[in-house]
Amino acid sequence: MKYVGLFIKKLLRYLLKPLSFVPAILVMYLIFSFSSQDGVSSARLSLAVSRKVVTVADEVLEKDWDAQQIAHYTERIHYYVRKTAHVTEYFVLAVTVAFPLYVYGVRGLWLVFSAGIFCVSFAGLDEYHQSFVAGRGPSVRDVAIDSIGVLPGIILVRIVGFIGRKTIFRPLALRKK
Repeated sequence: MKYVGLFIKKLLRYLLKPLSFVPAILVMYLIFSFSSQDGVSSARLSLAVSRKVVTVADEVLEKDWDAQQIAHYTERIHYYVRKTAHVTEYFVLAVTVAFPLYVYGVRGLWLVFSAGIFCVSFAGLDEYHQSFVAGRGPSVRDVAIDSIGVLPGIILVRIVGFIGRKTIFRPLALRKK
């Protein structure tokens, strides 16, 4: 029975380790699809999100703003909502890229370096891709903004991985001896 459990454990590792890259591929597809939207569609989407943020703030803070005030505040935060979306999507990309690397044993500065270079390179390629989309263009500033989300994402994976190795998976490591 001991060997059956060991076999199942090895089989699951063999099958699940390669699947750990699937979330990163899905996030890259999502980023690519957002970048494929023309300028008008992209602006319309982020404007709708900005309007929703202002509307929720109006309700929560009980300000009773009229439509003109909501439009004014929506316009004021629109730029920041767009850039926060950049940071957030690349934070998620960094987590989904760093996690499989961590699973495959890449640790420490090598994890930061390899996942960081990959994510920043993807941001650059994504901006280059936007040069072929109507109403959009590449921006070095957007690559820099995207990069802001990368390091915290990688650090989060390092922290969670370290805590996991010291707590949850420590009993598994002790059984090997």
